[in-house]
Amino acid sequence: MTSANDFPARDDAGPDAGMLLAPGMSLRLAGHGRTKRRTNSSVLSGNATEAREQILTAAENVIARYGVSKTTMDDIGKQAGVSRPTVYRYFGDRDNLLGALIERRARMLFDRARNYIFGFESFDDQLVEGLLYLIDHGRRDPIVRILVGPEYLGVTTPIVNGSVLLAELTAEMWEPVLRLAIQRGDIRSDLDLLAVGQWLALVQFVLVGRHDVIGTDDPGTRMLLKTFVLPAFQRPVTP
Repeated sequence: MTSANDFPARDDAGPDAGMLLAPGMSLRLAGHGRTKRRTNSSVLSGNATEAREQILTAAENVIARYGVSKTTMDDIGKQAGVSRPTVYRYFGDRDNLLGALIERRARMLFDRARNYIFGFESFDDQLVEGLLYLIDHGRRDPIVRILVGPEYLGVTTPIVNGSVLLAELTAEMWEPVLRLAIQRGDIRSDLDLLAVGQWLALVQFVLVGRHDVIGTDDPGTRMLLKTFVLPAFQRPVTP
């Protein structure tokens, strides 16, 4: 039995097992069953930041094996080689741990996304193609998908509702692009970056979750972004 703050118990691997790996990484699994043996014999780093990263890495591996819904905090502790109370000591509760995972996975994408975005000359293309890039990669990343996938709504609703996590991450991602566009006079100079983050986060949130009806390679999706998102950034036309 798990505590109220723990992940739900599970008996076997989830449908998204084995999906979560950073590019270039591999994960060896001896089997899909639980084991009571701690799989990592090393102790946590004495540095709190490094220790948190170790636990997050363990969490990613366990989620890759069992899926989000069936992963327990005890599983994460065993993978990291520590007790469940130690995991709680570093993250407080399940929502904080999931939020930290989402933040980590998002930042892993930022540099690649910005390099892709700056490959386009005009801000119009940077915004539209950049959104499509982020939406497509968000759909491919199971940790990002836990925010928007209907199968995980019960797990992640507390993180999404009333949280500024998505807006802050989105504003951080787009800030260099927007500031350069403002300096060049390509877009309005009165934009509130956090408000922009909230708006773009909402757009990405909706589109990532609607992969069944909205394709990133669909010309209609580009037209939607150009018609209903891009105008919010454009400078007013003076007669």
